[in-house]
Amino acid sequence: MEDDRAPPAAAAPAKESSSSSACKDVPNLLSSFVDTFVDFTVSGGLFLLHQNDQNALPHHRNLGGDPLPSPPPLQTYYPPQDRLIAIGDLHGDLEKTKESLRLAKLIDPESGKWVGGSSTLVQIGDVLDRGGDELKILYYLEKLRREAARCGGTVITMHGNHEIMNVEGDFRYVTHKGLDEFRGWADWYCVGNRMKSLCKGLEQPKDPFDGVPLGFKNAKEEFVDGFRARIAALRPNGPISSRFLSKNLTVLVVGDSVFVHGGLLAAHVSYGLEKINAEVRDWVHGLKGRFAPEYCHGRNAVVWLRNFSHEFAEKCDCSALEHVLSTIPGAKRMIMGHTIQEFGINGVCEERAIRIDVGMSKGCINGLPEVLEINGNSGMRILTSNPLYEKKKNRSPVESERRPGPGFLPQEHGPKQVEVKA
Repeated sequence: MEDDRAPPAAAAPAKESSSSSACKDVPNLLSSFVDTFVDFTVSGGLFLLHQNDQNALPHHRNLGGDPLPSPPPLQTYYPPQDRLIAIGDLHGDLEKTKESLRLAKLIDPESGKWVGGSSTLVQIGDVLDRGGDELKILYYLEKLRREAARCGGTVITMHGNHEIMNVEGDFRYVTHKGLDEFRGWADWYCVGNRMKSLCKGLEQPKDPFDGVPLGFKNAKEEFVDGFRARIAALRPNGPISSRFLSKNLTVLVVGDSVFVHGGLLAAHVSYGLEKINAEVRDWVHGLKGRFAPEYCHGRNAVVWLRNFSHEFAEKCDCSALEHVLSTIPGAKRMIMGHTIQEFGINGVCEERAIRIDVGMSKGCINGLPEVLEINGNSGMRILTSNPLYEKKKNRSPVESERRPGPGFLPQEHGPKQVEVKA
């Protein structure tokens, strides 16, 4: 009889070991489920599974704790791309964002999924402020980044002055809807943290509001929760800034085109474009204090400069632009956002300054979407959603100086310019 009972006794450790191994996975599975649930709720219905992100750093490390590790470098220089689409300032308008992407044939008109194949998308900054869909756009661009990568495509996002302002806590251009969106994020994020805290085996979640003031001078009581949520999310090494904005470039060179939100001066190039990208990334990650580097502040900052984007061509400093481009090997043009071009995407200084902010957001001038398409190094054209583009009246002096190239769509597309289904 003892021999008959031996097999079950011998098998017990194996069963216990298997059960123990499965249980070890439960905390991480629960954490992943909670994060996905929060993302789905905040993003408006996007499934964005969390990945092991090399750019992610621990949140809200105490000042007296161990130094945060440096994230891997960002890529500043890219070779010419077969097809590149550049999109200007979005300012919290998800509808116009998707219209622009449909216009460029980068997303499916119905599902919104990436269909751009190996195309490259460059969004030149200012996703934040002036609208109420800021978080939804950040989530959506991240979704496209992952979908594009699976197809050999690339999505590159950049810092505008409004990203810099918000990470610093400057909320002068935030809307009521923008505050509500972040307040909703904070509610769900904290619910997720409470769910995680109930699971043994998970590290106690960090409080995103740790160190955030309970009130603000001269702020109406109804807006305090929104301001607090926005600070918690976007401050250096905040959950949203570190997850999304830390991937942004401040300066980008693709082939012979230089991309920057405001503009570059010779001093910026001399300082080092890769150095600028690294320092701003480290600041967003909480490694450089509360405020952005000096070259992000003032009228001559890389995200604020308007020397080459004034609506009147004669007020653009073409000689300075020529000098800057000569200091960047192979550069032929600078492509900028930041300054609204009421009459659409255009080029000045012999088309070496291309301005692509058309004020499309309803929080700006509710402009018709337009995007810049670059094929290879120099084959450029404007894709516009305005079928009457060439029939506009009261054109500015800049408009009257347009020449074939970036200033016009190819002749065969003139009267049949691309229309977007809203």
